[in-house]
Amino acid sequence: MSTTTTPTTPGRAAVPAPRGPGAEPAAAPRVVRQRRRRPGLIALSVALIAAGGLSGALLFTASGQRSAVLVVARDVPVGASVTDADLAPASLALDPAVNAVPLAKKADVVGQRAAVALKAGSLLSPGQVTSVSLVKAGEQLVGVALKPSQLPASRLTPGQKVLIVSTPDPAQAGTAGKGAEPTAAPKTLSATVVAVGTPAPATGVVVVDVAVPSSDGPALAARVATGAIALILAPQEGS
Repeated sequence: MSTTTTPTTPGRAAVPAPRGPGAEPAAAPRVVRQRRRRPGLIALSVALIAAGGLSGALLFTASGQRSAVLVVARDVPVGASVTDADLAPASLALDPAVNAVPLAKKADVVGQRAAVALKAGSLLSPGQVTSVSLVKAGEQLVGVALKPSQLPASRLTPGQKVLIVSTPDPAQAGTAGKGAEPTAAPKTLSATVVAVGTPAPATGVVVVDVAVPSSDGPALAARVATGAIALILAPQEGS
């Protein structure tokens, strides 16, 4: 039995020869359907992309906003009057939580006194200046070095009224008899806290700058050198 084949033409697919009776019909070619484009979905995607770009632009603009504020141009000791030359303008991008003095309020700051030691290059905050002089005329500034057992556990702040108490010398206390009571009340000296230093890591000793009358300054400095002193809080005004 011979088989008949149909010659193929170059560039065209071969067509199978017809089959005999009883042959199964050829399967219909599969039709590939094209995806339908959805204009609504495309428009929504474009809108989301545009909204994201706009949000990023607004965030960049907000984070780049700068404020005109005051910075310290040179060191100002505590209690000294702040002059125009002590301040300089600066344009900074600040976090809303940062409390800085605006440049527009420079005239209000000039003439006030430094409540703490102002360091050149630092940002000026409202709490660093005061209209109340901590070191008045006729007073001296004395640094008092105190151990943790010589001052209250409560945090000291500039402007607080304190009492410097003269304690017995250790040598005299050792020679006194047991149960002996002091014959007179300890000597005290009223003072005003001007600044509080950072406790030393090893000993915990902290230096407290106090303002005292000029006539008592030398005696207090000599007493501080012996270590026979203590600091207590005096009754505060309005308490």
